[in-house]
Amino acid sequence: MPTEARFKRVLVANRGEIAVRIIRACHQLGLETVAIYSSADKGALHTLLATHCLCIGPAAAKDSYLNINAILEAAKLTAADAIHPGYGFLAERAGFARAVTEAGLVFLGPDADTIATMGDKVSAIKSIKAVGIPTLPGSDGALNDDMNAVEALATDIGYPVLIKASAGGGGRGMRRVDSADELASAIALTRSEALAAFGDNTVYLEKFLTHPRHIEFQMLADGEAALCLGERDCSAQRRHQKLIEEAPALGIAREKIREMADICEAACRRLGYRGVGTFEFLYQDGAFFFIEMNTRIQVEHTVTEMVTGLDLIAWQLKVALGHPLPPRPQVQGHAIECRINAEAPQSQLPSPGVITQLRVPGGPGVRWDSYLFPGAMVPAFYDSLIGKLICHGVTREEATARLRQALTELEIQGIAINKSLHLQLIACDAFQPWQRDIHFVDALSAPGVGQAHL
Repeated sequence: MPTEARFKRVLVANRGEIAVRIIRACHQLGLETVAIYSSADKGALHTLLATHCLCIGPAAAKDSYLNINAILEAAKLTAADAIHPGYGFLAERAGFARAVTEAGLVFLGPDADTIATMGDKVSAIKSIKAVGIPTLPGSDGALNDDMNAVEALATDIGYPVLIKASAGGGGRGMRRVDSADELASAIALTRSEALAAFGDNTVYLEKFLTHPRHIEFQMLADGEAALCLGERDCSAQRRHQKLIEEAPALGIAREKIREMADICEAACRRLGYRGVGTFEFLYQDGAFFFIEMNTRIQVEHTVTEMVTGLDLIAWQLKVALGHPLPPRPQVQGHAIECRINAEAPQSQLPSPGVITQLRVPGGPGVRWDSYLFPGAMVPAFYDSLIGKLICHGVTREEATARLRQALTELEIQGIAINKSLHLQLIACDAFQPWQRDIHFVDALSAPGVGQAHL
């Protein structure tokens, strides 16, 4: 146990479901909280639950949740001594982490240098190779303007290949290339999009896997020791955006999972990693290939919590307070999470509005994480994620049955949600772990698929 608390009041530099989640964990540990909010989030649940709250700007994220100066000023005005970034917004901005620590506050995440190294995918791959984690065949660094050399590399690796933005994330900044004729234009387009979206036009090349699963390993580390809390299968994706996640990942030899967990723990120790983080891999034909590390809490951390019994946000706070890591947990049963988005089922366009009626599911093994309540506003300015429905069972079949019932019970009026998509996905044959890959949702959505059309 620590001899003295390093912070007592945490400013949550986020909104929505994750802000609510962090505030609850802080209060359970006896920590005070500060909720910041934009004018569009006045009266939002996280502002009602926090010890203190403060408006920091207008609706646009660049003027509020992405405004570093405004956030630091809010911390000063409310006497906060720590900042939790959640996920999204500034969570993986090295400049934000550095500004927080330079202001004399505790940043609840890894240090700025680690975020910078792992946030740039080119430098991350180099660092990961150095600690023995397998990577995809690729350019081993940023692409230059020598197209003859780039074409020779792509030919040597074998088409299809993937052009990826070094600063990309969240499924953005990548383009598949199936032949040499497409290569130059694909690079130019990806550079242009990367510059517009991320302010950095650096791109690199790697082998495109035709039927991989997306498997990630949840880590908790204190700068010296590291603990892998198990793996998650995140293969149910639409255009590289995760829809459904589950733990553990079935259909992969447990000895291979343990081998990768050991490698990830060793990598965290070599990197001096502190806090929570996730190593993400593509898995195909019995082999794992590193794609990125997320230096923050993940949206899907809840499924790991359900099978381990650990509160990952609480442990993120405890590690920062100086507590030793928990004993290695035993994975119990199976958990599945659906991301509930405010979006029109057919067009998939965001569906903002006021919640006029809300009925949430319940029963054994059912969890609902959200910021909604009757009368709550879902703004048009931010990500469409409004909640997460997580179900646990002794077996995957039991967890899936509970999820199906929970989705049926969930009723949200005033906005459109993607409930029907989730019900269709968990009912289709391709939802089985050994049959699906990261392309299966897009394949089901393709015209001409018949009854499987989503």
